[in-house]
Amino acid sequence: MTRDFDDDAPRRLHYANELVLARKRDADERIYVVTTNLVIDAQEKLARRRRLDRICRAGAITAWLSLLTAATGTGIAWFTTGTPARFVVGCLICGGLLLMSLLTLVGVHFAGRGLPSLQRAEALLISAREQMWQQKVNRRPALGDRRDLYREEVTTAIEQYQADSRKYRRIHNSLQTLIMIGSASTTTIAALDTGKELTWQSVTLTGISFAITVAAMFTGYYKFRERSYFLQQTADAIEEEANAVRLGIGPYREFGEDREDEALKLFTQRVEDHRNEQRRRQQQLDQPADQAAPSGQPPAG
Repeated sequence: MTRDFDDDAPRRLHYANELVLARKRDADERIYVVTTNLVIDAQEKLARRRRLDRICRAGAITAWLSLLTAATGTGIAWFTTGTPARFVVGCLICGGLLLMSLLTLVGVHFAGRGLPSLQRAEALLISAREQMWQQKVNRRPALGDRRDLYREEVTTAIEQYQADSRKYRRIHNSLQTLIMIGSASTTTIAALDTGKELTWQSVTLTGISFAITVAAMFTGYYKFRERSYFLQQTADAIEEEANAVRLGIGPYREFGEDREDEALKLFTQRVEDHRNEQRRRQQQLDQPADQAAPSGQPPAG
């Protein structure tokens, strides 16, 4: 049987293969879009759960502090004046705060009924990200895409490290605050326990001394003035770099319009240097005073 030269079977096979590949790419793209939406949805749920949990913790703390304040104020009024009715206004205020806290807790409960728990939300986000990364790997990306994938993984690791750092720093600061307030409270209670008759002058003087002691402890430990100074210094330096690259002055005066990429590269490097310097100062401020002192102390105000 002679071959028909008009036979277009190779061409039809080629078109069929291209159609199969196109459908496969379309399916992969659809799966990738779905996986990306799952990651976004998991991130939104996790952010909402964390926000509700913070509100819940704040409400619980406010409720307990209201009860403690009401009990303490009533007890002080009882021992100083012999009648707890002197603290009735304070009890009403504490009762109002307690009621608002309870209403907040109820509202948070109903607002988070359709959300998973914090641990479940974090697990869902991790699972969705793993699916997205696996989808990217299955697509056999090029070298540039693999580098982008690695950059995303590094970003996730950085976020996790920062979250853990904030958690442990928050715990440490909470315990340190408890130690400072407890130490000042011990001194204040010892000053009140003198056996003398308590008057409003002596109680007021002791309360002012307690507040001054706590303020001095907080100022010395958290270094609010130094943090403000260094943050403003970094902001001014970055603003100066931004103005210089926009106006083409300073270290960017040699770059014309045809060398804008080089100017932006230098700008990025200099801004990152400023930010790294700020991180180093922040780390030094977080260290105990007997270990390290931040360079470039702010001038005395």
